[in-house]
Amino acid sequence: MEEVTVRSLLPQDRNRIQQIVEGVGVFIPEERKVAMELIDEAIHHAERDEYHVLCAVKNTDTVIGYACFGSIPMTDRRFDLYWIAVDESCSKKGVGGKLLDRAEDLIKSREGKRIYVETSSTPPYESARIFYQRYGYRLICVLSDYYRQGDHKMIFMKEL
Repeated sequence: MEEVTVRSLLPQDRNRIQQIVEGVGVFIPEERKVAMELIDEAIHHAERDEYHVLCAVKNTDTVIGYACFGSIPMTDRRFDLYWIAVDESCSKKGVGGKLLDRAEDLIKSREGKRIYVETSSTPPYESARIFYQRYGYRLICVLSDYYRQGDHKMIFMKEL
C-alpha cells in the first residue's frame, strides 16, 4: 500500500467519506445519515469546534478512511470517538490504527483525559470491538437491548 498520511477534513472530502460510510457494510441507514450529519457539521460549522474529523489519505489526495471525535459537553476533559471508518479495500492494513493514534494525539493536545467509544454487540461489529481492545480500550459498560432487542450498547474507554 502507498504511503498513508492523516490530515484534517477538507470540504471536498465529503463525497468520498460518504462512499466509505456506505461501503463499509455494517452501518444501517440511520447510522449512515448521522455519520454524514456530523461531517456536514464539521464542514459548515468548524468555528463551533464540536466535531473534529481526520482523514487518512494515500497519494496525497485519495481519502481512504476517516475518524470523527469531539469533547463531551459538561464533562472535564472527556471525549467521544464517534466514528472510524476505512474503505473496505484498505481494511486491516493499519489505516484505522493511524487514524486512532492521531485522534488520541489531538485529544491529548487538548488535555483530554478519557476517550469513550460505543459500539454494538452484534456480530458485524466484532472486528470493531477487537480493534478498540487491541488499542488499549477496555469495556466498561454494557446497556442491554439498547439499540433494539438483542443489540446491546457496549461502551469502551481509554485513559490517556
